[in-house]
Amino acid sequence: MLTTLLYTLGRFRGQVIGWGAALALLAMYMVPFYDTLAKQQAQLEQVLKGYPPELMAFFGDMSQMFTPQGYLTVEFFSYMPLILGIFAILAGAGLIARDEENGTLDLVLAYPVSRTALFVGRLLAFVAATALILLLIWLGFVITMSSSSLAIGWVQMAWPIFSLAGVLLFFATLALLLSMVLPSSRLAAMVAGIVLVASFFITSLARVDKHLESLAALSPLNYYQSGNAILGLNGSWLAGLLGFSLLFTIVAWWQFERRDIRVGGEGGWRLPALRRRATVNKVSLA
Repeated sequence: MLTTLLYTLGRFRGQVIGWGAALALLAMYMVPFYDTLAKQQAQLEQVLKGYPPELMAFFGDMSQMFTPQGYLTVEFFSYMPLILGIFAILAGAGLIARDEENGTLDLVLAYPVSRTALFVGRLLAFVAATALILLLIWLGFVITMSSSSLAIGWVQMAWPIFSLAGVLLFFATLALLLSMVLPSSRLAAMVAGIVLVASFFITSLARVDKHLESLAALSPLNYYQSGNAILGLNGSWLAGLLGFSLLFTIVAWWQFERRDIRVGGEGGWRLPALRRRATVNKVSLA
C-alpha cells in the first residue's frame, strides 16, 4: 500500500504545484489590499448599497466585508469550493476508473497487491495531495499577514482551511463513489459537478429567499463556514461532512471489491436494476 501511495502521490505532484502555488500567490496578493479597503470603507459602503441583494448573496454578508472574516469570505473563500472543487471532483472520479478505462488497472492488479491496498493507497495519496495544496494556501496567508492589518493568528487562519478540506473531501469521495457506479469517470465527474454547482446556487440564494432555507439544509455547502471559521470552527458541521465522506468511501470500496475489472474503455451501468433490465432485453432479443 505504501508503494501505491507514493507512486500515486508522485502523479499528483503537478496538481499540487499548479493549484497550490497559484492559490498561494493569490492569497499573498490579496492580503495587502485589506489595508487599502479599510481606508476607503466609507466610500465603498455607499457603492455596495447600490447593488441588488440577489447579486451580493453569492458572496455572503457584504456588510461584514470590512471585517477580517468578511473580507476573507468575499475575496477568497466564498468561491474556493467551486475552484478547488474542480480538482477534487476530477481527481476523485479518476482515482480508480481512469486507469480502468485506459486498460492499465488490470495490469496493476496482476501484481501481488490487493484491491483494498490499491484503493486505500490511492485514496490516501489524494488526501495527502489535497492537504499539501491547502498547506500552501495557508502559508500564502500567514506569510503576508505579518505586514498587514489583517490581524489573524496562524491557528485561526487554519480553521477556514479545515472547513474547505471537509467540502473537498465530500465532493471527491462522492465522485469516487459515482465512478464505481456510473459507466465512466467523465460521467461521474459531470454528475458530481452538477451537485456542487447546484449546492452553491441553492446555498447562496437561500440567503435572500427564505423559502429556499429548507432546501438549503440539504446542501453540503450550507455547512461550509468559509472565512467565518476564523471566529470558531463548527466541529459538528465539519464532522458531518467528514462522516458523509467516510460513508461514500466505504460504499465505493465495497463496489470496487465486488465487481469485475474491465480491460479498457468505458463500461455499462452497474446499478442492479439497470443490469437486470439489460439482461431481460438481451433475452427478449434472442
